[in-house]
Amino acid sequence: MRMRTYGQYCSVARALDVLGDRWTLLIVRELLLRGACRYTDLRAGLPRIATNLLAERLRELERAGVVARRHAPPPVATTLFELTERGQQLRSVLDALGRWGAPLMAEPAEHLEFRSHWLSYPVELFLVDREAQRQAETIELRTGGEPVQVQAARGHVRVLDHAVERPHAVLSGTPQQVLGVLSGQLQLEHARAQGLVYDGEERLLARVLRHRAPVSAGPRRQREPASGRRQGEPASGRRQREPASGRRQGEPAAGDAVQVQ
Repeated sequence: MRMRTYGQYCSVARALDVLGDRWTLLIVRELLLRGACRYTDLRAGLPRIATNLLAERLRELERAGVVARRHAPPPVATTLFELTERGQQLRSVLDALGRWGAPLMAEPAEHLEFRSHWLSYPVELFLVDREAQRQAETIELRTGGEPVQVQAARGHVRVLDHAVERPHAVLSGTPQQVLGVLSGQLQLEHARAQGLVYDGEERLLARVLRHRAPVSAGPRRQREPASGRRQGEPASGRRQREPASGRRQGEPAAGDAVQVQ
């Protein structure tokens, strides 16, 4: 099958000739997040992709030198797909796309597919270790799929590739709630009111948040004046201000006809 091309002598266009087709960069995402994968693992991480389309995209990426396949020895005894050195260079591209797309995560997502390991991108973008002098601490994120372990240690935050028997804290909720708290767009107390559960010291959460959610004012009510009077009422003992013309309020302006009853 002949590769589609933009036909332009431009590095961006040439890169898109290789990577611009639907699903291609998401295949790269899966291999960056999970390392070498079986075909079935890739399909599980790419919901809604047709199996023949996945096979076609993998062949195209192999021809481009982005993906390689190897046969794993027993007990795995299957074909694994992994990124080549050239493919690994796309990490910074996916990081930049992740940052650019982060604000879009605030939109409603009830109809969208989700896999817990996808949290690795926003977690590593949004979190920072503010207390490098402390011992390593782990927060487990539970969003309905397999739990994700996030560790703060020695000034860095990373997603662990193994389970932790006793995490220091557990954050459980919908993907939007968990991501809202971690990104600093949602205060913990407001997320709790929506159903999120945080089991652990709030100090640990504060340790890793790069941005703290601003205090939400909620619906604003008109503020009552300090004297207790309603807005628009004159203060006690204070004479109502004269109109700019010099006449008292209620007096007709010069030249106005006065109606006689």
